[in-house]
Amino acid sequence: MFKKLLIANRGEIAVRIIRAARELGISTVAIYSEADKESLHTILADEAICVGPAKSTDSYLNMSAVLSAAIVTGSEAIHPGFGFLSENSKFATMCEEMHLKFIGPSGAVMDKMGDKINARAEMIKANVPVIPGSDGEVMTADEALEVAEKIGYPVMLKASAGGGGKGIRKVERREDLVSAFESASQEALAAFGNGAMYIEKVIYPARHIEVQILGDSYGNIIHLGERDCSLQRNNQKVLEESPSVAIGTTLRQKIGDAAVRAAKAVNYENAGTIEFLLDEASGQFYFMEMNTRVQVEHPVTEFVTGVDIVKEQIRIAAGQALPVTQDDIHLTGHAIECRINAENPAFNFAPSPGKISNLYLPSGGVGLRVDSAVYPGYTIPPYYDSMIAKIIVHGENRFDALMKMQRALYELDIDGVVTNADFQMDLISDQHVIAGDYDTSFLMETFLPQYQKDAE
Repeated sequence: MFKKLLIANRGEIAVRIIRAARELGISTVAIYSEADKESLHTILADEAICVGPAKSTDSYLNMSAVLSAAIVTGSEAIHPGFGFLSENSKFATMCEEMHLKFIGPSGAVMDKMGDKINARAEMIKANVPVIPGSDGEVMTADEALEVAEKIGYPVMLKASAGGGGKGIRKVERREDLVSAFESASQEALAAFGNGAMYIEKVIYPARHIEVQILGDSYGNIIHLGERDCSLQRNNQKVLEESPSVAIGTTLRQKIGDAAVRAAKAVNYENAGTIEFLLDEASGQFYFMEMNTRVQVEHPVTEFVTGVDIVKEQIRIAAGQALPVTQDDIHLTGHAIECRINAENPAFNFAPSPGKISNLYLPSGGVGLRVDSAVYPGYTIPPYYDSMIAKIIVHGENRFDALMKMQRALYELDIDGVVTNADFQMDLISDQHVIAGDYDTSFLMETFLPQYQKDAE
């Protein structure tokens, strides 16, 4: 096992990794930007080292600075968390070259699965269903028009590289394709340094289903069931749950088997997530993409399976075999996660940085967990993602979990900044959500219009 681990991240995921490492007897090193000097992860880690100014490109994305911090502190491994450098194949390869263990898949595997076009080709080879679309990169608007005519509208334009909702456009009509292609390509170029696009047929509305997988260095790969991430705003997840009410035993086995086939096709090692779109009407599911890192919503899977995904990531990277087989994995009860963001729903969810004057995070009872890195007196910087906490609950059944989440949100009290907590309470209390009657269209097309109308 490693003696010292550097966490190349910030916020609640950095705190989560520090806690897992400490329970494994591993010393931790936190990196931080000048804006994060007083952040909780710098306080909890055994050591903390500044890697640059507030701007993420000068600090958390500065590969030379992060690697130098690891060398200077004598770290043996680097955990990238999610975001920042977590899916950067160049960084993973540089870690290998400097004899630092990158806690995640190899750079070569990242290139295969991180690039959506390469991933699509690999999935076709592995007999995993894929969405009808372009055979490779689409570089010009004229090419895009040809592909769209072939597969039929509506279509989805997606950046070949990257994720997080960047470089994505839904196009309903031929007349809108050229302008949408050009703006999406420019956005992708600015965000990922790669303006290449690909095109898929729109499967909409649908369920956004993702399957958590774990693979060790001995060829053992298992899945940990599915998460339903269909409640999204502008392609950003808002609430997640496991298991999905849209999936029965037979379909769960099929989609889980497909996820394992996908991971085995590229000899995947460490934690990852295979994302699918499920057409409920036909029961057909389609591979969408793979996230080659730990997910924001991993705690719901931990609750229903009892597997500590972050600890398993570290153990796998240290050369240990998976301690369980697929037959050992059973989904028990139901788990839900709400993302609490410092944002103002009344003003199009604009970020709301500032100083937290008072804070009470819900606690008490079995099956309640809050992952956060904020505290009373902490100032939320304006430079990074607006998520400040995740509330995760686990119940004997879905209704039990829903009631527990309502209780937790009722107790949550954050003063000094505006958050989306009331929005989440309204969402979790909506009759459609309570009934499990929602898909990827629900939040934007049904819930939000009514929510905004009621707020007027």
